[in-house]
Amino acid sequence: MRMLPIVLRATLVTLAGAGTLIAQSAQSAGSAARPAPVILTAAQQIAAAILPLPDSLRAGARVWGYAEGARFVELRPGTGSMTCIADDPKDDRFHVACYANTMEPYMARGRELRAQGAGQNAVDSARTADVLAGRVRMPSVAMLYSLSGTAASYNAATNVATGARPLFVVYTPFATAEQLGLSAIPRRGQPWMMHGGQPGAHIMFVPEM
Repeated sequence: MRMLPIVLRATLVTLAGAGTLIAQSAQSAGSAARPAPVILTAAQQIAAAILPLPDSLRAGARVWGYAEGARFVELRPGTGSMTCIADDPKDDRFHVACYANTMEPYMARGRELRAQGAGQNAVDSARTADVLAGRVRMPSVAMLYSLSGTAASYNAATNVATGARPLFVVYTPFATAEQLGLSAIPRRGQPWMMHGGQPGAHIMFVPEM
């Protein structure tokens, strides 16, 4: 969560302190009223997590998800080439993603850094340093599939994500847009390059809805 900007000068320290206390009290009240996250069964999480994948890749995918207390755990070991992440019950959105097993060191490092409170820029910087130092190995190319939407986009009873938006990502470490003949400007329905020339370089493709 971003910190609120300081809008009062030093001459208004007393009022600023009072305002901070009020804001903190309101935030605490909101947090207390927020219900505990609903943890779906392992079977439900697995069914949802593999939705982004082509049918032929679903059966053998390894699946990570959540247990009591929203602990991140392995729900199903894999026998195939893909790893999937179930929807995070602590979020107020729906998001599931699957990526090639060869991306696991890179993805696991990102989860570790975020668990420590790192923001996305810090995660990107740390992982870049790790790859360059040889601590994290990247594949020459790898695929990621995801579905994203609001909490209402997914129906757990039917395992249908009607309102979720698909995204296809092809990781091409260190490649540039110029090398691959791509634009670096996002445009729905067309592929474009993100983080060109970096370890996390990848091609984004958001299909037309």
